[in-house]
Amino acid sequence: MPLIKGDRIVDDPWIAVDDEEGLPEGAPAIVGLARWRAERDTLAGRNAPLGIRLRADQPPGEIAADLDRFQVIALEFPSFGDGRAYSYARLLRGRHGYRGELRAVGQVLRDQALFMRRCGFDAFEVAEGTDIAGWREALGEISVFYQPAEDGRPAAHGLRRNGDGARVGA
Repeated sequence: MPLIKGDRIVDDPWIAVDDEEGLPEGAPAIVGLARWRAERDTLAGRNAPLGIRLRADQPPGEIAADLDRFQVIALEFPSFGDGRAYSYARLLRGRHGYRGELRAVGQVLRDQALFMRRCGFDAFEVAEGTDIAGWREALGEISVFYQPAEDGRPAAHGLRRNGDGARVGA
């Protein structure tokens, strides 16, 4: 599947590995939570980058103590109406301080991309033939936000200042 990072499609060096499959020798691999639990010590000692995929019913608290071991955390959207991964992304970035790649996988739709980015996602696994121009447009549709988020952009109240830097109305 194509991977969008920033505003372009990039090559994805990561290999998603099912629990029953062998791990690729020396290549970056993304494993599921069940495999991580069963093979934690072996995987932690592996001499290649490691990522983990969490299903929508697997909250990030399950891996909070091990976040430094993962270069990628893939959060699954099983349907466009299931928003648990938004909350998980906010928790990983805000509460747990995760700074690695947060990848949206599953039912990842262009119309939700901007809000996914606001929650902390920085990579999106998308369907073959995805129109990258449409994604760029979706990511730029809104330039000012009222609520703070995990993408580092200031909320509207933080932008309201006089020329001398004092807040308007203060």
